[in-house]
Amino acid sequence: MILTSAAVSIFLVSYAFIATERVHRVAGALGGVAAMTVIGLVDAETAFFDPHTGIDWNVVFLLFGMMVIVGVLKQTGLFEFLALWAAQRSGGQPYKLLVLLVLVTATVSPILDNVTCVLLVAPVTLSVCRRLGTSPAPYLISLILAANIGGTATLIGDPPNIIIGSRAGLTFDDFLVHSLPLTVILLGFFLLLARLLFRHDLQAPVSVEALADLRPAEAITNVRMLVRCLVVLGLVMVAFSLHTMLHLDPSVVAMMGAGATVVVSRTTPEEFLEEVEWGTLAFFMALFVLVGSLVEVGIIGAVGEWAADAMGQRELLAATVLLFGSGVVGAFVDNIPYSTATAPIVEDMVAATSSSGADSPLWWAFVFGADLGGNATAVAAGANVVVLGIAAKAGSPISFWGFTKYGVVVTAATLVVAWGYVYLRYFVLA
Repeated sequence: MILTSAAVSIFLVSYAFIATERVHRVAGALGGVAAMTVIGLVDAETAFFDPHTGIDWNVVFLLFGMMVIVGVLKQTGLFEFLALWAAQRSGGQPYKLLVLLVLVTATVSPILDNVTCVLLVAPVTLSVCRRLGTSPAPYLISLILAANIGGTATLIGDPPNIIIGSRAGLTFDDFLVHSLPLTVILLGFFLLLARLLFRHDLQAPVSVEALADLRPAEAITNVRMLVRCLVVLGLVMVAFSLHTMLHLDPSVVAMMGAGATVVVSRTTPEEFLEEVEWGTLAFFMALFVLVGSLVEVGIIGAVGEWAADAMGQRELLAATVLLFGSGVVGAFVDNIPYSTATAPIVEDMVAATSSSGADSPLWWAFVFGADLGGNATAVAAGANVVVLGIAAKAGSPISFWGFTKYGVVVTAATLVVAWGYVYLRYFVLA
């Protein structure tokens, strides 16, 4: 009992530090792991090799592989080209520019994770807005919201998807079948909503003369390297879709793709490792061990059994609570630690129902709530924090409430649409 209380206390303190950002999230997570080790809950076996309490290496290497691919692609100038192309195609119409930038972001974010996506697109958007003489705030806020929505579409689009997919055994194709249709609906709905939300900011047309100076093609620094890398990326996407037939885990596909990208691009280790977010990978690993400690003392299992008993056979109620509950919690804490801690509980809830895996509405309600809740506040997801930091550094700061007043509206509206999708697809039309 004392050991259990100590483990829960350490987890809650670490989580509080992570959620409030009083210390860097990596430091908060590693500090919690150190404390769990001191009380005897963590050793090499439980941390590195145990499938229930240790690091999920499939998640870590999937992220690492995709980061390497993105790091090489960035050197070709592809992402700057896409943003400049969108600006030129807008013809000086602010709303059309916003739509095109959102579509670029929404196209990239399912392939890359949303943090990587905004890291590439946001600086170029700032540059475009500066050249066109327009306020970047509505465009940057829209990029964040679109990245978090677009990331819902695939297994690799948002970190919670990777965590939940690994726990539930959901494949890349499962996300295309179950999650992609909702994502398309939500993006169309968001574009209509954005026109209403930013109606005062998108009235004055931008300078046509400034558009004439844009040269998207000049952004591409190495055409041959870009073509080779895009061929590899296309093969990686195909392999993701066929990974069950190929008997390859997504992590193996990502690592093979990373290796092939490095070979065909002929980049040096310093170049292709520069864009790897080592802090994010360390955070994931520490977080898995922290949650594993709660599994070790039986807390996760007990909570899962309680939730399953409370739900009974009321699957629609459970899906509703998971969807809106994840959205609300995700508004205040980073959805990565929340998803890691909650996934084992949802697993126990799913086990108590007649459906499992991709057929269970509970897993998809969890995915949609965790992803869409990341739009609610300025600190709800990594993409939000990254873009606001980039904007402040560029001299165009967006305040916490400057973002949140739009984020809350979009989150509430998209969660309602997502609930309608879950209800119709899994309970009415099933």
